[in-house]
Amino acid sequence: MTAETRSETLEESVVLTIVVITNIMSVVRKAIKPEKRVANVEESAFLDLLRTTDRLSRGLVTVLKTEDLSPTQYNVLRILRGAGRELACGELADRMITRDPDVTRLLDRLEKRDLISRSRAATDRRTVMASITQGGLTLLARLDEPVQAAHRQQLGHLGRTRLRDLSELLQEARAKV
Repeated sequence: MTAETRSETLEESVVLTIVVITNIMSVVRKAIKPEKRVANVEESAFLDLLRTTDRLSRGLVTVLKTEDLSPTQYNVLRILRGAGRELACGELADRMITRDPDVTRLLDRLEKRDLISRSRAATDRRTVMASITQGGLTLLARLDEPVQAAHRQQLGHLGRTRLRDLSELLQEARAKV
């Protein structure tokens, strides 16, 4: 092999190495900084709903923390107060805002704090009924104004008409899923 041939082979190797390194760098850059994908309007609306839910939930969590209550526990108490009667645990689970796979444990914690009571249904002993206690009603009464104040602070700037419109749109969206 002549010096000239070795030089050409070396140049080809260098060029090939540069091409490979450039390709690798391009892949690494894309992995580090992926190209922005344009979301469709449905996905964009969905993500906006998730972000908004997260931010609004933080305000409620702050208020509920003062009474050592989780949003799910608060939801159960609200449902039982609103029902005005005892509810079967299955019906209670169906009415919850978010699904909790362990409703029994959730109710155990509330019962331990004397915020709810449970009993067996007279007609079907397999059915467990839950009702809110006076302690639960008292706790909700303490929380009513702070919760409403948090909601007013978070959403009051939208005005009644826009809030009604928003509620109608969200109800319509839920009706289709």
